[in-house]
Amino acid sequence: MPGKHQHFQEPEVGCCGKYFLFGFNIVFWVLGALFLAIGLWAWGEKGVLSNISALTDLGGLDPVWLFVVVGGVMSVLGFAGCIGALRENTFLLKFFSVFLGLIFFLELATGILAFVFKDWIRDQLNFFINNNVKAYRDDIDLQNLIDFAQEYWSCCGARGPNDWNLNIYFNCTDLNPSRERCGVPFSCCVRDPAEDVLNTQCGYDVRLKLELEQQGSIHTKGCVGQFEKWLQDNLIVVAGVFVGIALLQIFGICLAQNLDQT
Repeated sequence: MPGKHQHFQEPEVGCCGKYFLFGFNIVFWVLGALFLAIGLWAWGEKGVLSNISALTDLGGLDPVWLFVVVGGVMSVLGFAGCIGALRENTFLLKFFSVFLGLIFFLELATGILAFVFKDWIRDQLNFFINNNVKAYRDDIDLQNLIDFAQEYWSCCGARGPNDWNLNIYFNCTDLNPSRERCGVPFSCCVRDPAEDVLNTQCGYDVRLKLELEQQGSIHTKGCVGQFEKWLQDNLIVVAGVFVGIALLQIFGICLAQNLDQT
């Protein structure tokens, strides 16, 4: 009608989207805080918190790092998304979407580079595993991680049992006084299904035998080859997990952007 102006009200933030993003991120935040707490507790138990230099003394990977880094990133993202959605805070929503976008593109770039430079990745994996083989006795968490990997993938060392020559306790040099000389960890052993009690000395002196004789008592395939075989056998499951994570990240970015613009 003449003389009257129509007033269009800007759309309000959708309650469903707002509280869905809030609920999703509060779970993310709690899980991140739990991971971070576990990591800090583990470092406290090992005396790392009272002696920070111990972080650089270990030659291999301290698995606790994974809990601390992943937990820290999840906590920061969860906090930003949770408070940003609840308070409709533009800065936190932008921070959440940009940070999540950077992680997504980093994952995408890593996947592409891993596919293009497969041989280089394989060499780096060999180098990484052998570095951790050297530090096998230096950290109980690293030791447990290596034992789990060797048992799960039925492997021994990066390329084979002789990689354990890199460890001062298992190498075959004449100057090595260790009882584990020329042996391998128990996780390399072929388990007897009828054996009720784990024989932790099953790898002693095993590398003094001929290779054909070793095959009856230990796994002789390397963990790099076994890991590649596992990836090929479970390609659909692994791809499905990564696609699912990517879709969740894209959905989170779009939802945060949508809330930010309303």
